[in-house]
Amino acid sequence: MMKFVPVACAAVLFLAGCAHAPRTAAPAPAATPQTEAPATASAGVGPDDNLNAVAWSQNASEHDFIYLQTYRNAQEKLLEAKKDPSWDALPKDDRVAHASLKGLKPAVILDIDETVLDNSPYQARLIRSGGEFNEADWAAWCKEAIARPLPGALAFTQFAAAHGIAVIYISNRAKDLDEATLANLRSAGFPVAGKASFLGLGTFVEGCEQSGSEKGCRRQRVARDYRVLMQFGDQIGDFANIAGNTAQGREASMAPYAAWIGERWFVLPNPTYGAWESALFDNDYALPRAERRQKKIESLRVK
Repeated sequence: MMKFVPVACAAVLFLAGCAHAPRTAAPAPAATPQTEAPATASAGVGPDDNLNAVAWSQNASEHDFIYLQTYRNAQEKLLEAKKDPSWDALPKDDRVAHASLKGLKPAVILDIDETVLDNSPYQARLIRSGGEFNEADWAAWCKEAIARPLPGALAFTQFAAAHGIAVIYISNRAKDLDEATLANLRSAGFPVAGKASFLGLGTFVEGCEQSGSEKGCRRQRVARDYRVLMQFGDQIGDFANIAGNTAQGREASMAPYAAWIGERWFVLPNPTYGAWESALFDNDYALPRAERRQKKIESLRVK
């Protein structure tokens, strides 16, 4: 998404994904509550907050089954959505062009990190080293271009492409990671029709001013040429712009689209990082690890 605000995202840019990149423990540079790529919680402050999350992501059959059932459910609905000329998965604010939808080509939009590509090995490295997300290590990981496809993602995207549906990836990975990301997608077997099918963080959209890493401008760019049948992501910012990264702001922004979940919007699990986490400590990554961790503990319900 990437799409980024991971458990320690690089720019707590929260509205993504994979997009999306992670964050640092130091003050976030011009960060907004949107994001999309990885990070880690509080390694070195008592138990590592990210250990169970990463262990689950890598080892639990349940993790794989959730991805499989999500993509299989979407695939079962995809061709019916294509047949319906009024079907569109873009929120109202992003459908600023071609409101009639007539004559637009069909497409699906997917975040990358933790939506189609698995970056859990990067998270595992942070846990083993006791570190937190940093731009250099994240970029090095991306440039290895070895992230594996997540269960079901490959089959779904290949099915869509085979049925004349454009597969478009919107990611919040930094601009200098574009080529490595495309190489990773292609080597993993994902359909990539060309550079136009990948809209990274540095994408310029004429007439639209992007705020932080929110993906609204790029969705608007897609809207100029496509009727979007479905969207996929691990952050709610992968689907719509969020007014404010608080519990109330997140809920209010998504409420109008609750009926679209599992029909037009398909949300995937990411317990390792995200805007959900930074919302628990007021999006303030400048806080020491211990203080961030304490605020997360205080957010827990006991009844």
